Amino acid sequence: MTIPTASRAIKALDDEALDLLFLGARTHNGWQDRAVPEALLRRAVEIAKMGPTSANSSPMRLVFVRSKEGKERLRPALSEGNLAKTMAAPVTAIVAYDLAFYELLPRLFPHAPDARSWFAGKEAAIAETAFRNGSLQGAYLILALRALGLDCGPMSGFDKKIVDEAFFAGTTLRANFLMNIGYGDPAKLFPRSPRLEFAEIARFA
Repeated sequence: MTIPTASRAIKALDDEALDLLFLGARTHNGWQDRAVPEALLRRAVEIAKMGPTSANSSPMRLVFVRSKEGKERLRPALSEGNLAKTMAAPVTAIVAYDLAFYELLPRLFPHAPDARSWFAGKEAAIAETAFRNGSLQGAYLILALRALGLDCGPMSGFDKKIVDEAFFAGTTLRANFLMNIGYGDPAKLFPRSPRLEFAEIARFA
């Protein structure tokens, strides 16, 4: 009996799904006064964690800032242009990465028992792997949130040192980027910015 492979089971997404994830999706700057259910955030993480990372390193760590107290701790780190929309967003995720990710490799990458030794004591490899794969996982999270009907506003424009001191002091976690999450207000969208043409992005070799 032939066992179907994962690739055979996968079907291409239709246009409606592509619009939801990419073509019609926007980076939101304004938010409806509508709470985000915790269950949706939990579900998004469960989906996003399934995306690939190097050696299954899975370095992304998250803080979902929802409380008034949490937002006030975040306030001093925000640039002027990001302040109002972040304070108004139902949720702001601090997308971070763990510089000690390799300590979990014996559990996450069990078929290579020596995987921890690939990184232990090698600061450059740790930093590069954590940042690269944590960024990948942050992108997976954006897609997962959109797939569940939520809108996102990922952003830089904050003081990383302040965020790290306020939320990660004494840990091996470091902030990567911030992302407002909720139900976007279409009236506050900017006109969509241009994108590069294929030839400016890619080539065949």
